[in-house]
Amino acid sequence: MVKCVCNHNFPRSRSERLLRAAELALGLGFAGLMMATPAAAQEAAVRIPVLASTDFAWQAYGVHWFDPPPGLGRGPIRQDPAHPFHGNLDGPGQVLPDIGNTKDPVLKPWAAKQMQESNDEVLSGKRGLPFVAQSTCHPGGVPGQLLTPAEPFYFIQTPQEVWMIWQRDHMVRRIYMTDRHSENLKPSWFGESIGRYEPDGTFVIDTIALSTRNSYLDWYRTPHGEKERVIERFKSSADGRTLEALVMVEDPDTFNAPLYMVQRWRKVKNPLLETACAENNGDPFGKNLFPIPQADTPDF
Repeated sequence: MVKCVCNHNFPRSRSERLLRAAELALGLGFAGLMMATPAAAQEAAVRIPVLASTDFAWQAYGVHWFDPPPGLGRGPIRQDPAHPFHGNLDGPGQVLPDIGNTKDPVLKPWAAKQMQESNDEVLSGKRGLPFVAQSTCHPGGVPGQLLTPAEPFYFIQTPQEVWMIWQRDHMVRRIYMTDRHSENLKPSWFGESIGRYEPDGTFVIDTIALSTRNSYLDWYRTPHGEKERVIERFKSSADGRTLEALVMVEDPDTFNAPLYMVQRWRKVKNPLLETACAENNGDPFGKNLFPIPQADTPDF
């Protein structure tokens, strides 16, 4: 008789194996960092926030930006007051999705025009719903990906890179722990992000080279240009149960002033699941919804 010696706690899914391997790398990486770091600098090193774990994830509080602290600057775009939002859970009445305020003076004329065209498609009934990256299997861009609802995201932290992995379709954003951007960058969904930790544990990310195609700041389809630069400041609460990001967006071609916005998450016990966006993601009721991306040729 052959006796099976099994580890029933061994991660079975690809995503779980990835996180377990990353957790090991994280421990070894920071141990090596501490051994190689002079004693005078180790005090700063131990203040690195613990954002990554296989035991917890970060769940967003909502799909819209919170206002920045008073006096900091211009806040996010809001719903058009002439078309108040009315969701499925708001009681009887006609459902009305996110319709951005195109009369906001912070918008450059071209941005206001593009947003109004999107609003008109929905208000006229041409489309049942406006474009939403997360429901059409597109990357959400920066900072729009931070508004991903319903499903959490995870961090993987190493001394060289920090990864943000969303459960939704396993979108991965990489932040390189350096102080200088690359030269001659080609625009991409998440651009190039570089990061650093501040002495108080704030994780600061600087992102440029963001693609403009189907890339928006929010669920109001607020666009951006090629000169967009995004600074994010992530800070966990004293008890470690919540995470907040203060976001600044600079884009002189799109906005008349920098925008300041806040997003918040709560820590949740949640293993990383295999969530495929493209499964059963169609338009069964004929609402002329935006299609999901499809490759012209197979990969294999």
